[in-house]
Amino acid sequence: MKYLWVIIFFSIMIWSGINPKDQFTWFLEVVPALIGIIIIGATFNKFRLTNLTYALILIHCIILMVGGHYTYAEVPLFDWIKDYFELERNNYDKIGHLAQGFIPAIIIREIFIRKEIIYKANWLNFIVVCICLAISALYELIEWWVAELSGDSAEAFLGTQGYVWDTQSDMALALLGAILSLILLSKIHNEQLKKMTI
Repeated sequence: MKYLWVIIFFSIMIWSGINPKDQFTWFLEVVPALIGIIIIGATFNKFRLTNLTYALILIHCIILMVGGHYTYAEVPLFDWIKDYFELERNNYDKIGHLAQGFIPAIIIREIFIRKEIIYKANWLNFIVVCICLAISALYELIEWWVAELSGDSAEAFLGTQGYVWDTQSDMALALLGAILSLILLSKIHNEQLKKMTI
């Protein structure tokens, strides 16, 4: 399983880095994936996560790397969807922001349960959702800072495409993603956690 994960990760990373639409945007988009794999490598033997969590992390990395290759505003499949449904914008970035809540929710949930940080399910869910929303807000602040520092070259990284409510909708999607993740995956996650030594 771990070898397949690594092969998929690096295959897509290499593809992503070959002639990306914009080199600076590619770097900005894939940095979180690179940080993620460094953390996974450093913690794999000391604090191994569930297969579900690793699969979700890989999906998130793929979303980042695809967005980095094309820029979020120009992913071809979502251009086709935009044209077919006569939408005003390419919405691939919205998938990324939904994932920004959906996937960290399970990572945070797993750490909190296994480290016995929070015992009551309702408080666990509430705090996980709050942390996911805080991560999303921090990411929006980082996007703003990058835009301020780099000027026009950050337009592809921001991916607003002229949408005035882009920042707010990004955070709302992360919030929705976190809630959906807890509703849809908690039972499967609990089953995998029972098979591990907590």
